[in-house]
Amino acid sequence: MDPIRIAGAGEVVFGMPSPFLPSRVGREAVLAITQPGPASHVARRVVERLGDVRVRITEVPDRDFGKSLDVVGRLYDELAAFNLGRHDTIVGVGGGAVTDLAGFVAATWLRGVESVLVPTTLLGAVDASIGGKTGINRSGKNLVGSFWPPTRVVVDLDILKALPSPLLVEGSAEVIKAGLLADPSIVEEYVLRGADADLDVVVPRAIAVKAEVVGSDLRESGRRATLNLGHTVGHAVEVLAPMPHGSAVSVGMTAAAVVSNARFGFDHSWLTDLLFSMGLPVAAAGVSIDSARELIARDKKRTAEGIRMVLLRTVGDPELVYVSDSELDMSMRAVGMT
Repeated sequence: MDPIRIAGAGEVVFGMPSPFLPSRVGREAVLAITQPGPASHVARRVVERLGDVRVRITEVPDRDFGKSLDVVGRLYDELAAFNLGRHDTIVGVGGGAVTDLAGFVAATWLRGVESVLVPTTLLGAVDASIGGKTGINRSGKNLVGSFWPPTRVVVDLDILKALPSPLLVEGSAEVIKAGLLADPSIVEEYVLRGADADLDVVVPRAIAVKAEVVGSDLRESGRRATLNLGHTVGHAVEVLAPMPHGSAVSVGMTAAAVVSNARFGFDHSWLTDLLFSMGLPVAAAGVSIDSARELIARDKKRTAEGIRMVLLRTVGDPELVYVSDSELDMSMRAVGMT
């Protein structure tokens, strides 16, 4: 499968390339950041392909437990002890939380060192690892971060196909999101095959959607913000429910679809049915609207003009709009928040 090149943001390669790392003069050391479980086994496979460099593997806590300033500080100490220099490389191997964390550490160590990312979850492969957004959590979701594109993202479809069903279902929310934004054929594949959608088809297509959008707007000054479909309400749900990121995005897309219907006449019922049939949540019962509103008010999608939400006129035609307080409340009530 041919690599997907992202303007200003490196490349995505499929399978385990040889040589594994992009060519770089003077590279002497690699720190591999991973997480417990299957990702650590992939990290060891990666290390075997790194060639004649000093290598160290370090594990961080799973999911958002690893995206903290405490963990970042510990990694800085390890980098100092390992004497990793500006000509060296940080490799992140794991789910989206690990690639977010590894990218952020690479962006801030010595004012920026090379990063290479190896996502081991569907969500990480099609979304978190692509495009150079890095971040950790502080007083909210991803409020501390930077834009720091990796030079290479390695996506091994065999690793993704071996994932347990819950991780595939969670990641499918971000794949469907890509289809809703710019590739109806992805949505059609899920409508036809549900959770059995062909990863050989949908993963490269979802990555291509994100790569094209990111390449046209690397620092999110305009169009890239449409990739936040489902994230306005979704990030609040993720923190307050709490629930995994992909599940929260599914709830957030359901909420956004309701406002899309009110604004543009978007038929939202089929989308809710599709997400539910996939085993994704479409409600966040018991989550407080007042608490969610507080989180949304300090989220990155807020500007001086108000709260922004990505809506759909139809599949493949998103629009970034400012929503009223009443529309935001309507969207949250529609997904069972009180």
